[in-house]
Amino acid sequence: MKLVIVGCGRVGSQIAADMDHAGHEVVIVDRDPNAFSRASTRGVLTREFKGDQVVGNGTDADILRRAGVEHADGFVAVTEGDNRNIMASQIAKNIFKDPHVVARIYDPERAEAYEKIGLHTICPTLEGARHIEKVLLERESR
Repeated sequence: MKLVIVGCGRVGSQIAADMDHAGHEVVIVDRDPNAFSRASTRGVLTREFKGDQVVGNGTDADILRRAGVEHADGFVAVTEGDNRNIMASQIAKNIFKDPHVVARIYDPERAEAYEKIGLHTICPTLEGARHIEKVLLERESR
């Protein structure tokens, strides 16, 4: 699978490393050139990482083309901003027709709205709250 990831923070770099390790072709995009070295310093994007790194704005169609979005099987937007993730995901889905697009959206209301128009979203706010509630309820039932 060829995967384009926009955002080389903790989540994006971890996804990139894991997918690369599993044998997938990975390109990671970030507008901050230092993001890649920070991921390396954290021990995530090590020398074993075979993927490509592209410096640029993940909402810029030319940058996404350079990352190979036109031939990607999957696209992930995990920058720090909901708006950037939404824009990048819509570009990948609607312009480049990527088959699998996932956007991280922190705001639960936005996540629900974008799910309704066909974007697959992951909301760590809701997912985290649900997981904590589950752990609490499991302990209560013991």
